[in-house]
Amino acid sequence: MSISLKGKVVLITGASSGFGEDAARLFAAEGAAVVLAARRVDRMQAQVARIRAAGGEALVIPLDVNNRLDIDSMVTSVIANYGRIDILFNNAGFGQLNWFERLDSQRDIQTLVNVNLTGLMEVTHAVLPHMLKQRSGHIINMSSVAGWIAPPMLSAYAATKFGIRGFSDALRREVGMHGIRVSGIYPGFARTEFGKNNEPGVLNGFHPPAWTSMSSEYVARRVVSIAKRPRRTVVIPWWFVPILWADSNFPSIVDWVIEQFFVRKYRKTQL
Repeated sequence: MSISLKGKVVLITGASSGFGEDAARLFAAEGAAVVLAARRVDRMQAQVARIRAAGGEALVIPLDVNNRLDIDSMVTSVIANYGRIDILFNNAGFGQLNWFERLDSQRDIQTLVNVNLTGLMEVTHAVLPHMLKQRSGHIINMSSVAGWIAPPMLSAYAATKFGIRGFSDALRREVGMHGIRVSGIYPGFARTEFGKNNEPGVLNGFHPPAWTSMSSEYVARRVVSIAKRPRRTVVIPWWFVPILWADSNFPSIVDWVIEQFFVRKYRKTQL
């Protein structure tokens, strides 16, 4: 049975672009009151103007997930304006594509972990007491298929996404009896700003085939569908499921395939 989102209060981090931006528009179209939180306030204000012009309800709150004071202030503002938080979409994050030894320790490892994993946990930690008090809520955590199968050149990123999967599973088992749902969504390649953070030429022109890349809106639609029909885990697109099965059951074969057809081709040009 589908849950109506009309009147629900939805808090979205990383809402200034990509999945978060599209999800805000789609949740608003379902009749939800949407709170957009991110650092790029100007972009979110433009999005809020479009939502309101279409008859929706939306609010902008500046947020740096590295800053606990920002997080607490955000949650306080949402409660002050709406009295509750029904859905938290933890979407803030970024990635860095490169060989591990070439990553910058501060920018590409520490900051990435702080934003993708620690920030997600801190936001959840601030929101959860309100959901426990109202004995309802839904936490949707944006991870990646890199949280199931760790690809080369995404070592630090994969570590954070594996962490999100573990956190999501553990938290779901803690809070389910209190009426709170926890879902993880694990998309594959998608057309977002991810590539802008990568070092130019690191893969010498390699791009995933167009047919393998989903649109940001498609992923956002799946997020909304999870809110309407809660599930523990959603991996998209569907054809990644057998790949994850192969990695789990035949890891040595997957290691060999990746090394032979990817790493050997690109690694030798970088050393």
